[in-house]
Amino acid sequence: MKIIKGLAALFTAAMLAAPALAEDYPTRAVEFIVPWSPGGGSDTLMRLVSANIEPHLGVELPIINMPGVGGTVGLREASRRDADGYTVSQVHEGLLMATLTGLTELTWEDFEPIALMTASPQFLITKSTDSYSNFDEFVAYAKERPNELTMGVTLGGLPHLFAAMIEQAYGLKFKYVGYEGTGERVRAAVGGNLDLIIGDVASSLEFAKNGDLKFLAAGSAERHPAVPEVPTFREKGEDMLLTVTRGIVMPKGTPAEVRNVMEAALQKLAQDETYIKQTNNVGSQVTFMGQDDYRAYLANLDATVKSLASVIVQ
Repeated sequence: MKIIKGLAALFTAAMLAAPALAEDYPTRAVEFIVPWSPGGGSDTLMRLVSANIEPHLGVELPIINMPGVGGTVGLREASRRDADGYTVSQVHEGLLMATLTGLTELTWEDFEPIALMTASPQFLITKSTDSYSNFDEFVAYAKERPNELTMGVTLGGLPHLFAAMIEQAYGLKFKYVGYEGTGERVRAAVGGNLDLIIGDVASSLEFAKNGDLKFLAAGSAERHPAVPEVPTFREKGEDMLLTVTRGIVMPKGTPAEVRNVMEAALQKLAQDETYIKQTNNVGSQVTFMGQDDYRAYLANLDATVKSLASVIVQ
């Protein structure tokens, strides 16, 4: 009887403690694992989240970069963290590609989706060269040189898929070189070690202004205001949208009460004028979705990526 009463007391205490946990959460900094190298689009955009979230969350959200194996090293670590609300991580379409190609056993369903925050159109970008000056000249040049132009991608990741879509659409053939993140690819192209990369405004615009890189075509529906002179793939005859969305997740099993607190803080951040302006300034758009909508988005996106993956999964 004493044992039963003891168990009942523990159960009651646990039930009472759960709301208290949510009511007090967060009481300390929440670690933000970004599974990519510093300097890339994900790192740049997530640092804006980190820099502006404290007034809305009440605590700091310090960035921890954990790059490796197509973004899966950091996500593996994030998936193993305690589901107590004190770890968040960032995901984008690359996780779905890594799952499909066998790069990782992780899936998006191994996490609790909290909020989608940004959408970033991707661009075909070239190193500084006299061989071609615009997209049409590039296509003509590349067609005459199959397997000669080096394309920097995350092998088996989303940039690889986007590059393969460009190959297929325009009858080209690239020589692929693997890099972990956008930042590494950008530096390689700036240094003349790559001919082409798939990149974004956040990681590449300043180098384009300096003349080290050149934007050839945009994966957005319309021309991007940061580079209005760059045509879209749609203008160049192909109905292709190349976009990376970035969202925040928590370890599987994080209590709903805690998830709701983080979601509410991120929603407030998405309405913060300073954050919106900073995000726009690096070439991305704030595109907020809460838990339910983000979960549905990932499920639909998973089906879409699987339908496209045959382009690179042989």
